[in-house]
Amino acid sequence: QVYLEESGGGSVQAGDSLRLACSISRSTSGNYCVGWFRQAPGKEREGVASIYFPTDSTYYADSAKGRFAISKDSAKRIVYLEMQGLKPEDSGIYSCGLDLGSRYCSTMTHRYFDYWGQGTQVTVSA
Repeated sequence: QVYLEESGGGSVQAGDSLRLACSISRSTSGNYCVGWFRQAPGKEREGVASIYFPTDSTYYADSAKGRFAISKDSAKRIVYLEMQGLKPEDSGIYSCGLDLGSRYCSTMTHRYFDYWGQGTQVTVSA
């Protein structure tokens, strides 16, 4: 089994920055993908950014392009999400997911990701 745990959330003002971290319990040998997702109250979970481990290819939702950056530290088994210029509509619970087959890395189809953390809250005030 693979376990993921998110950290770094908090309450910030619009325009501020946060860096989230997703810690992975152990290494995975496959060509897997890790994605960041968020869910606001009353809304469906949506993909924000993802990274394909074999090539470091990254993918972003339109709302995140130019403001968010996903990266990884393979040695530490951590995937980061750097968020800048935060907006109130960015608020939600941010979770990281692992897709072992990497088939849904670019599309960030959350229901097909295999493992999940429990999430970290991000609240952005206007």
